[in-house]
Amino acid sequence: MAHKPIIGIGADLHVAAGERDRAFVFTTYTESLLRAGAIPVIIPPQPENAADLFGGLDGLILAGGNDCDPAVYGAECHPSVTLMDARRQGGDLALARAARELGVPTLGICLGLQVMNVAAGGTLIQDIDSEMDTEIRHTSQPEDRARHAILVEEGTKLSAILGKREFDVNSSHHQAIGNVADGFRVSAHAPDGIVEGLEDSGHPFYIGVQWHPEDMKEEGSASALFGAFVEAARKYAQSKK
Repeated sequence: MAHKPIIGIGADLHVAAGERDRAFVFTTYTESLLRAGAIPVIIPPQPENAADLFGGLDGLILAGGNDCDPAVYGAECHPSVTLMDARRQGGDLALARAARELGVPTLGICLGLQVMNVAAGGTLIQDIDSEMDTEIRHTSQPEDRARHAILVEEGTKLSAILGKREFDVNSSHHQAIGNVADGFRVSAHAPDGIVEGLEDSGHPFYIGVQWHPEDMKEEGSASALFGAFVEAARKYAQSKK
């Protein structure tokens, strides 16, 4: 039986008046990992332990969510920004940096892609609709996600995983990659130029996508991406022995 790698998922936080705060992840992430043959675990925010956590993990998912604080990349806050909890932001940024430094296989999804870029010194477009001239609908709700085409760049890890250059994806984001951080390569983009994929070519598997493959379980591109990620985590686990 193939080894099942242990994949950590950075948790989001639910905060409501009169309720205790909750750390959680959506089950679409855990179910995607289970289908691909991994063991998912939830990581509550704890930036001080980021590097130590990887002693027991074989991979990392940086999941979707609300927006990064623009102050992290030296910008003023646009009125459209909905900040994620500061505890989650600190935890995810620390996880992104530690995983990249340690060579831990990492998959960033939507906000997770943006966190990877910001953690490495990149910036974001804070609101696509007001800052760009585009006819593509990038923003939509999870229950009725819009879709659009993307083009995957030849010679990238993402291209090798997906096996084709053009296909369509779901879209549920109002922010996007601005200045690309040092060491990253754009691996996919939308027809309007919005970055849809980033990767660190010098890392075994450090890939971020702007769409939500966890919500595309019936589609081959999603199973290929999660399958390649879990296989990279499996190889990483073996290398630690």
